[in-house]
Amino acid sequence: MSCSFVLVLILLSLHSISSLDSHKGGFSVEIIHRDSSKSPLHRPTETQFQRVSNAVCRSINRANHFNQNTPKANITRDDGEYLLSYSVGTPPFHVYGIADTGSDIIWLQCKPCESCYNQTTPMFDPSKSSTYRTLSSTSTTCQSVEDTSKDGDNCEYTIYYGEGSQSHGDLSVDILTLDSTNGSSIKFPRTVIGCGRNNTMSSEEKGSGVVGLGRGPASLISQLGSSIAEKFSYCLAPMSNTSSRLNFGDAAVVSGEGTVSTPILSIGDATVVYFLTLEAFSVGNKRIKFGSSSSESDVDGNIIIDSGTTLTLLPDDVYSKLESAVAHEVKLKRVKDPSKQLSLCYESSFDDLNAPVIVAHFRGADVKLNAVNTFVEVEERVVCLAFMSSKLAFFGNLAQINLLVGYDLEKKRVSFKPTDCTNL
Repeated sequence: MSCSFVLVLILLSLHSISSLDSHKGGFSVEIIHRDSSKSPLHRPTETQFQRVSNAVCRSINRANHFNQNTPKANITRDDGEYLLSYSVGTPPFHVYGIADTGSDIIWLQCKPCESCYNQTTPMFDPSKSSTYRTLSSTSTTCQSVEDTSKDGDNCEYTIYYGEGSQSHGDLSVDILTLDSTNGSSIKFPRTVIGCGRNNTMSSEEKGSGVVGLGRGPASLISQLGSSIAEKFSYCLAPMSNTSSRLNFGDAAVVSGEGTVSTPILSIGDATVVYFLTLEAFSVGNKRIKFGSSSSESDVDGNIIIDSGTTLTLLPDDVYSKLESAVAHEVKLKRVKDPSKQLSLCYESSFDDLNAPVIVAHFRGADVKLNAVNTFVEVEERVVCLAFMSSKLAFFGNLAQINLLVGYDLEKKRVSFKPTDCTNL
């Protein structure tokens, strides 16, 4: 290793300490819905109803992918719903990545590309970044990340997704820059990224890649680690053109009146996703237990809280009982979903829907779900219950709208607080 390279590393380390020290109070960044007019994935010719239908399809695809694989597998790459704007390299190169709690690596397409899809934004060229370095195949980082291989001295990664998609390339390090909502930029030197050089995608929607917020060693959250006190949170706004917030460190603390918390669990080798324990739902005075046992204590880690899935997905028996309870409460004309995707639909506008409050009873945390969390308008005057049956259970992002959702990985808990996420 040359003296000049050692000097660069020392300077980067000092810069890192300086940058992080100045943000010990935490910071927040903007995240945008993929259908927002600010998004590179925005299709202006689509109607709002087409966007809802597409989101439902993505939820189905995502569930099918997880149902066919262990939950430690990554998402189908284009199934995420929220994008994080960030920059990589020196000088900073701006990209958009899918911010997703179900994925455990930061990767983006890189030039030169052996086989890349035609993304809608410019592609990162690592040869133009003075701080880009590939990792050695013998490095601790390389050996800690799943599905890595050796190409000479270089470490290579491969991620397999649903429907035959994949990403393969160099596991590398470079400066990652986040623009905080207070106008400052926070730089994180020597952030591990995947530089994808052979990528396939089944969808026509072509983003830059993924920013993993999961629990794996190469996720953004794991890499920021102690610098953010192992805390992050988000507040998802209900309107696609309204920005949402992703918070880190002290800015991610969820506390105060109305805050409830539930443990994060680890299930088997599912090291990426966040498992919670859902004991029951309540609709009016009807309580639907999760599972067939009369006791609610034997269902540890039975649902994944997931920012990348739109719908809330439940096992068949739980879903059917929930649907029946909701149908008993809603006195409107039943109609079929025009897209034939959702099961319980009514002839009504969203504003005229008198939806019952559904309470999700997590262990130690009762979370009240209002109409914006539980119903979606799929066509003019057609509203449907935003839940679906699935082998694996997911607490989706619609159910998390207007909740400040905080992850404390040190204390291993997720907290919820009712919040107007449009007014942050």
